[in-house]
Amino acid sequence: MSSGSAIRGSRVGSSPMRPDERTEPAPRRQVSYFCAAGHNSRIWFAAEAPAPETWDCPRCGQPAGLDQEQPPGRSRTEPFKSHLAYVKERRSDEDAAAILAEALAKVRQRRGRE
Repeated sequence: MSSGSAIRGSRVGSSPMRPDERTEPAPRRQVSYFCAAGHNSRIWFAAEAPAPETWDCPRCGQPAGLDQEQPPGRSRTEPFKSHLAYVKERRSDEDAAAILAEALAKVRQRRGRE
């Protein structure tokens, strides 16, 4: 048995499904970008907006440029670094030993009171 709503998927005051004939889209232009893998990406921009020099290729994610003959090179991805690796970049082994000794002293002092 149906739910009784004759016009399913619409609401009172909704706009028509097709665009209004009295309006026209904003002026735009298509710019081609080329990546090192040989992909050609066509991106639409507003007519008055300047096109950026590089754009990420939607297929491979590498940088793409405006010049087909000389596309930008592949981006170098940095390997994953853990929090400990970043800490080791900032602190020396002596600093780490001093901080550890201070933290252990605080823990021992706390346990002595409890």
